Amino acid sequence: MITALSLAGLGVIESADLDLQPGLTVLTGETGAGKTMVVTGLQLLLGQRASAELVRAGAARAQVTAHISVDPRGEVADRVRDAGGELDDEQLTVVRTIASGGRSRAALGGAAVPVGLLGEIGAELIAIHGQHDQGHLTAPAMQRELLDRFGGLVPLAVEVGRDFLELRALEAERIELADHRQARLQEADALRFGLAEIGAVAPVAGEDAALRAEEDRLAHAVELKQAALSAAAALSDDDRAVVNQLADLQRTLDLVRQHDTHLDQVAGRLADATYLISDLASDLNGYGDGVEADPARLADLQDRRSALTALTRKYGPGLSDVLSWAAEAEQRLTSVVGTDDRLAELDAAIESAAGAWRQRALELSARRSAAAAQLSSAVTTELMALAMPDAEVLVEVRQGTEAAVAGLDEIAYLLRPHRGGSFTPVQRGASGGELSRVMLALEVVLADADPVATLVFDEVDAGVGGAAAVEVGRRLGVLGRSRQVLVVTHLPQVAAFADQHWVVHKSTSGEITSSGLHQLDDEARVKELTRMLAGLADSASGQAHAEELLAVARAAQ
Repeated sequence: MITALSLAGLGVIESADLDLQPGLTVLTGETGAGKTMVVTGLQLLLGQRASAELVRAGAARAQVTAHISVDPRGEVADRVRDAGGELDDEQLTVVRTIASGGRSRAALGGAAVPVGLLGEIGAELIAIHGQHDQGHLTAPAMQRELLDRFGGLVPLAVEVGRDFLELRALEAERIELADHRQARLQEADALRFGLAEIGAVAPVAGEDAALRAEEDRLAHAVELKQAALSAAAALSDDDRAVVNQLADLQRTLDLVRQHDTHLDQVAGRLADATYLISDLASDLNGYGDGVEADPARLADLQDRRSALTALTRKYGPGLSDVLSWAAEAEQRLTSVVGTDDRLAELDAAIESAAGAWRQRALELSARRSAAAAQLSSAVTTELMALAMPDAEVLVEVRQGTEAAVAGLDEIAYLLRPHRGGSFTPVQRGASGGELSRVMLALEVVLADADPVATLVFDEVDAGVGGAAAVEVGRRLGVLGRSRQVLVVTHLPQVAAFADQHWVVHKSTSGEITSSGLHQLDDEARVKELTRMLAGLADSASGQAHAEELLAVARAAQ
């Protein structure tokens, strides 16, 4: 429930504060005074798109703030905390700000949040209905939604929609497979050819580098052998060999090394070098003896490398890319050659999904028909209380045969305004006032199935007058006993039933117009009702009528 609402810099409203209570609250005022701006402010709190045009001329920004009592253990409170906000003594503060440049910001419980989150959370707390909602009653989707809401069928309808989308996805996959079957067969042939070509060569990861190194060695075997043996001879096999020179040096140092420890250490290192050179010479001789030219092996290597190069030209810049292509091709081939198997699987899956969808859709249809009978009766009863005693509403559920995301049903709302008449669609068989009362009756009935604590009606009584207007006011008063109801109205018959009455006053200073909101006491209410009845706040006959309306309203409470 909204406990307080503040508006600043919004349209013609410079600043206004409303302290709200449970029950029926009405807002009245002259045309253009700004009554609808209060509703606009609430719509902004519900995530409606903002515009710089809503900011009052000369103001830096427009701001709407509401304090709403919520259950601290409920889902709304949990979502607010998830968004980083907090409750203040079971009160949720909701703020929407629009800068003069058009930029909009929103906050929940002190935390900045996306505007979309306002709409999601606000929809759990406040429902706004205006004259434009009457047009929704003619839309098939809205007619179906109203019936599903009344019958508690929204979860089942969601399941039917989910089943339908799953069915369509399977059907789309089958169509795609069937349409491209020939192309897939051709692709399978190409994959098999490539895999066979690679399989014939049977490449091994890393062998290209190993083959390249071996080929390079065999191609230069003579040079490698000669170089190794020549180096070995220079180290140890001739008179001027390095090993012999080092031995002479060693003998020279041995004669004097005992006289100096440092020289003794150097002589030891020279001995180590002599042994190392001898080992190097032995290794070089062994290498040279082991290197042999092998023209046959070299030819084999070159042929193998040529085969690998042919693969890399077709299937990848490197051997690793060729192997990756082969692995992926094997997986793709399994998928492609399984097309016929998959088509058979899809046929079975489609048959099963269609059966599941139809079974659930038939259940939904049956439950819709039962709910339609109850809704028809309930709305007809409400119309009797709204000065349409002979009217009857029929919610008709017609079952089709074509699958649809919403099920099999076509929903129609029919009205017979008078006995002896025929049922016709509400958009064709009802006057403006009758359509307003049908919409109000629907909202009253649906309120019992809707957890929203605050209902806002923006001139839904348009086109209603006389005794019918009194009954509209009476019914809104009854609705206010279980909900917080805010009504923007131009009808004194409706305003008389209010528990709280606020009036929007318009003042003009030069070219600047501003509006303010004031709560009326009993005396002021009589004057405002008199103005609404007679156009003059001081009309004696209008005042008498106003007092009579208030007396009727109080007697009904």
